[in-house]
Amino acid sequence: MAKGKDVRIRVILECTSCVRKGINKESRGISRYITQKNRHNTSGRLELRKFCRYCYKHTIHGEIKK
Repeated sequence: MAKGKDVRIRVILECTSCVRKGINKESRGISRYITQKNRHNTSGRLELRKFCRYCYKHTIHGEIKK
């Protein structure tokens, strides 16, 4: 019973405030996390509040393409 597409997929979460600061070259880097999501329950893009080690605070991390 092999399925064509897996239900759980790996996604990369990227800090949204570091991406905006990256244009001005103020940030040292961009914080990223790797996690999994259920494709059927969460069909849209995932956004979570995670700790950014470059901003030194909790910020919104949004899903990006691989």
